[in-house]
Amino acid sequence: MDLEKLLKDLRVLQEGHFVLNSGLHSQYYFEKFRILENPEAASKLCSMIAEKFQNKDIDWVIGPTTGGIIIAFEVARQMKKLAGFAEVRDGKRVVGRGFNIKGKNILIVDDVMTTGKSLLETIDAVKEKDAYIVGIAVLIDRSIKKFPSEYFATYQKVVKNYEPAVCPLCKKKVALSKPGGV
Repeated sequence: MDLEKLLKDLRVLQEGHFVLNSGLHSQYYFEKFRILENPEAASKLCSMIAEKFQNKDIDWVIGPTTGGIIIAFEVARQMKKLAGFAEVRDGKRVVGRGFNIKGKNILIVDDVMTTGKSLLETIDAVKEKDAYIVGIAVLIDRSIKKFPSEYFATYQKVVKNYEPAVCPLCKKKVALSKPGGV
């Protein structure tokens, strides 16, 4: 499967001049909700994660809110495991809602990794519940972040981000857009 073509066809991978939530500028933007709104595409990508970790001893699949919940559910469904999520409560990400993961083996999943912040917070939330992280997987990795556990991305494209003052796209006067969240 040509993942880059699929991501472009679904309008997930977009090229232009974007201002990210961080305030940084980028030539590329990944609109994760174009995957999440398409059950067939999401299922295909999640199957790659499920296949990668099928021989690991996993009890639960946990994803951070928001998109990670959908990914966790679908990967867990395909692996016939339990699914849960880590949500932000009072400024801290926690695994709550009665998810009993203490002593269990966990696969942490997410949709798009840019800075890795939500994954790192989810790792901390899982460890706080005395669970064991068996692996970490994402649909799309646009970073160079490294993790201590076994790591897998269905698609990886290292994307350089720029401070607005040094953005080459700004210097070329490429029109700026702010995608997502609307």
